[in-house]
Amino acid sequence: MKNQILVAARSIPLVFTLTLFVGCTGTTADQGFEKVASLTQPHTGAPITWIKSDEDRAAVRGAVDELLSRPLNVDDAVKLGLLNNRGLQAAYGELGLAASDLAQASRLPNPGFSFKRLSRNDDLDIERKFSLNLLGVLTLPLARNIEERRFEQAQMKAANDVITFVADIRRAWYRAVATQQAASYIEQVKEAADIRVEFARRLRAAGNWSTLDYMRQQIFYAEIVGRIANARRIASHERERLARLLGVWGGDLAFKLPDRLPESPDQTVDVGDMEARAIAERFDIRMGKAEIAGLAKSLGLTKATRFVNVLETSYFRNSATGQAGQTGYEISLEIPIFDWGDTKVARAEYIYMQAADRLAELAIKARSEVRETYIDYRTAHDLALHFQKEVLPLRKQIAEETTLRFNGMLIGVFELLADARDQIGSVIAAIEAQREFWLAETDLRFVAVADTAPRASEPSSLGALAGGAD
Repeated sequence: MKNQILVAARSIPLVFTLTLFVGCTGTTADQGFEKVASLTQPHTGAPITWIKSDEDRAAVRGAVDELLSRPLNVDDAVKLGLLNNRGLQAAYGELGLAASDLAQASRLPNPGFSFKRLSRNDDLDIERKFSLNLLGVLTLPLARNIEERRFEQAQMKAANDVITFVADIRRAWYRAVATQQAASYIEQVKEAADIRVEFARRLRAAGNWSTLDYMRQQIFYAEIVGRIANARRIASHERERLARLLGVWGGDLAFKLPDRLPESPDQTVDVGDMEARAIAERFDIRMGKAEIAGLAKSLGLTKATRFVNVLETSYFRNSATGQAGQTGYEISLEIPIFDWGDTKVARAEYIYMQAADRLAELAIKARSEVRETYIDYRTAHDLALHFQKEVLPLRKQIAEETTLRFNGMLIGVFELLADARDQIGSVIAAIEAQREFWLAETDLRFVAVADTAPRASEPSSLGALAGGAD
């Protein structure tokens, strides 16, 4: 008969002490969530909420209704998304899973008891056994330490997920407002074109406009109508992307956005020691460090148990009819003849070195992302200010002068329409430059905190609204 461990009198104080230790050092998912909240709020500017009851859900619903009662600025959009996005709520569940694993690793293995009764004619044999996994008891502190590291990793991952989500919300908000602003501008151009079309029709009926001039006005109007349809489509797509992140549906889809993007600031932020900050503070790097520490502990555990794969012992008492009771113990130990455990240790060492190399690569990547993001930020800032302070004021003056000359019959309709096309292109390009600045500002805001996956180069969604057939 095999058991898992001898329970001797001297083992009882150890078991009792470990039981008290485990009972006094429990870690809950709520504690992990509180740490995630404290880590992320300085960067998000808004608290996070884990909805786990009907009362929580009712409180969140009230906060959501209050936010939706007014046009959403970018900070309000962040607050709404943090409250309402169900995918983010599901991510918090990983904290609960990690806390459960930690709690399980902190508990002593359950003791076992068996009872056997055998009879032959008038003979009766009774066997009783009480067992406990001694190896599990001895390795309990190491196992708990490993799970504590994994729980810390889960917290870092959750914090990284929150920051990444906030960055996605801000990017989606800037894109949605920019496309809405562009679509609104194209519609204003169409309203002016409606008046010109009617004016052109009357001039042509009076014989004051040639057929060619009238056709030029008509093709300009047709182009504007096509651009409006495209602008509305793009704005609708960007709004839906934002709505998905906000977690809204049904009546909540009527949320309002500001009419235009915020103006670009005159001054830029200084990168300073952002590279060093990224190495010290980025959650993905901190998560990698926790993984390294956990693997180191795991490697130590592997070496400690490489020769003791099975350690089984038991205390038992037998009794038989007409005979005195028997007591004693049995020890079972696997003899390492064919498997010395060296492959287990080697595998653990390879895993450790693999994680160390990945962490080094991640640190290099983080430094590069900081430098790259700052270059994009400065370039986008300069370009946005160029349009804001140079191009648009000049384009406005040109439009006013062109209108005066047309009214004075110094230029023809072709020149007037050509200037109108150029003005549309400049305004759309200015909106795009302003949007790109705020997207770059979002990247720079979080690049030293989390792996927010900086935007890959992609064609502008507004570019199609600036051009057209001549």
